[in-house]
Amino acid sequence: MTQPARDRVTDSRAPGGALIVLATAQFLVVLTTSIVNVALPAIGAGLGLSATGLAWTVNAYVLAFGSLLLLGGRLGDVFGRRRMFLAGTAVFAAGSVAAAAATTAPLLIAARAVQGVGAALLAPAALGLVFALFPPGAGRARALGVWGAVTGAGGAAGVLLSGVLTDVFGWRAVFAAGVVVAVPIAVATRPLVPRDRPGGGRIDLVGAVTVTGGLIAVTLALSGAGQHGWTSPRTIGVLALGIGLLAAFVVAQRRVAQPLVRLGVLRTGAVGPANVLMVLLGAAWLALFFFLPLYQQRVLGYSPVRAGLTQLPLALAVTAASTATPRLTHRASRRLLLTVALTAVAGGLAWLARVPVHGGFLTAVAGPSVLIGLGLGTAFVLLTDLSADGVPAADAGLAGGLINTTRQIGGAIGLAVLSTLAASAGSAGPAAPPAVLAAGYRAALIGAAVLTAVTAVLSLVLHPQPTNRKETV
Repeated sequence: MTQPARDRVTDSRAPGGALIVLATAQFLVVLTTSIVNVALPAIGAGLGLSATGLAWTVNAYVLAFGSLLLLGGRLGDVFGRRRMFLAGTAVFAAGSVAAAAATTAPLLIAARAVQGVGAALLAPAALGLVFALFPPGAGRARALGVWGAVTGAGGAAGVLLSGVLTDVFGWRAVFAAGVVVAVPIAVATRPLVPRDRPGGGRIDLVGAVTVTGGLIAVTLALSGAGQHGWTSPRTIGVLALGIGLLAAFVVAQRRVAQPLVRLGVLRTGAVGPANVLMVLLGAAWLALFFFLPLYQQRVLGYSPVRAGLTQLPLALAVTAASTATPRLTHRASRRLLLTVALTAVAGGLAWLARVPVHGGFLTAVAGPSVLIGLGLGTAFVLLTDLSADGVPAADAGLAGGLINTTRQIGGAIGLAVLSTLAASAGSAGPAAPPAVLAAGYRAALIGAAVLTAVTAVLSLVLHPQPTNRKETV
């Protein structure tokens, strides 16, 4: 029999305050993924970054974060999630300080990687603590409604804050914001987040090296495919290396006594289907927050602050849907709600893909943004809940690491593929005519819409229904 979810919580503090702290940390992690997008032109001008350097300003964080999440989740299970949460917050704050103070491109890119390492430690620990503090039922549904709201809104808020901070204070403020949020999180953790009992055990070093190296190689290959070509020896070689390392990881997990990832967890409840769907949804989600600000600034001529402020309808829609979803699950099946939500995202992306060169905010952006936000808010809550379905309490950190990994790696892969699609259909260069730029962004958004439509169909085929098992996370 598995441990009850609360067995590893060693004091009885009310979970409401803890949820505020943990959800704020999740908001910060997601925020950091998108907060640099609007500021990239200013960063490039300030440090003299090339197009490749700008791409690495984004990719360094994505690579470190996505590739280390599984290890971060396991460290929380073994040594204590609260402890890893605090350690990750400290590392993240240090990376933010270094990024804000960076005077050269290598220093900025290295600092972004440090931010990613910190996020990989704190994100799965935070979600694991939420699973432990809120057993399956109405309480967890409400908690995950908050979680879904901050996850979805974090991407939109990153674009909004990026524009405002860049216009008012300069691009360094974009990174300093991470410190401003991380320090209060660390201070509030001690009085508000209950201690949890470390699970003990060992760290699977072979598994950690192979999965981390494999994910880095695959993401690196796909991120660079647009520049080097999909059939170039570099792309094929690095991709083959990544696939080989991931295959070695799977073999190793079947042979060690205490694996980094207990592969059987993917066959538990709805965990496997939820993670498959999150890979695909993550691809469309990250692409949206990458291409929409570019369209607004390069095609519609918006200033950074205006581009940021126009993300408010999307953020509000995500928040509203995430809050309402737990109540909706009492009236309709989760599979039906998930399919409807994914269909709404696909429809909103297709609507947004009708990108006119001289489109206005109300006619070209506001309507589809609301539809996408409603779908994203609902889907994030449902998939996060399903990702822990039937998982033993001892594996809560693993479940949190898995769902964060699939969203992040899915986003990196989707962005690589859709960026190449945009470049082939138009041009990613800022000097290109608006009509050419719009054609490229339109192709990318159509690709994201098709990808999300496929995800909606798979939500029916994969049957991601909860098991309602007791004494689990």
